Amino acid sequence: MTIRVLVADDQSMVRAGFRMLLGGEDDIEVVAEASNGLEAVEKAARFDPTVVLMDIRMPELDGLEATRRILAADENARILILTTFDLDEYVYEALRAGASGFVLKDEPPEQLLAAIRIVAAGEALLSPAVTKRVIQRFTRLPQAADPPAGLDELTERELDVFRLVARGLSNAEIGRELYISDTTVKTHITHILQKLDLRDRVQAVVLAHETGLFEADGR
Repeated sequence: MTIRVLVADDQSMVRAGFRMLLGGEDDIEVVAEASNGLEAVEKAARFDPTVVLMDIRMPELDGLEATRRILAADENARILILTTFDLDEYVYEALRAGASGFVLKDEPPEQLLAAIRIVAAGEALLSPAVTKRVIQRFTRLPQAADPPAGLDELTERELDVFRLVARGLSNAEIGRELYISDTTVKTHITHILQKLDLRDRVQAVVLAHETGLFEADGR
């Protein structure tokens, strides 16, 4: 299946560069471009892309608000944030809003292509460790946060897995830590996301960190 991409960036040279890069891939097609956030929202609705490459800093409507509007209209939209700053406050807000991850504009081309394919497949893009670093930098933990709805539905093993996801471990690392297979880890994560009504592991890390769920562990 061809991955349909919408490129939203206010710099025409950047859009042209992405179009050239993506145009050389058999499984990826650039279906539209947008030069500002309002245009991104309109074209996301019109062209129904598989993945939206969304620049954060754009005129008329920034990438953060555009992300919110696109996801409000289609909760299944997959948005990959483009930024020149890996600790941009807007990146954290975009992750909270439901973006599937972010990539730096100066990443090697093969990493950008891999990111698009990962997000198109319905996975969260970036490593939990990077997500956690962004969240730690910008989150303001509530003084008395209520536990997440659905938390009491998690089994002890699912809580173990959730704790390690929040610490930034990959599936393989979680498997080694708990002496279980990668497939079993993926199954547990799927159940965690379903019970907590979360889109992906990025939102799981955001939730765990914002509520201070595992802060008492000291780990």
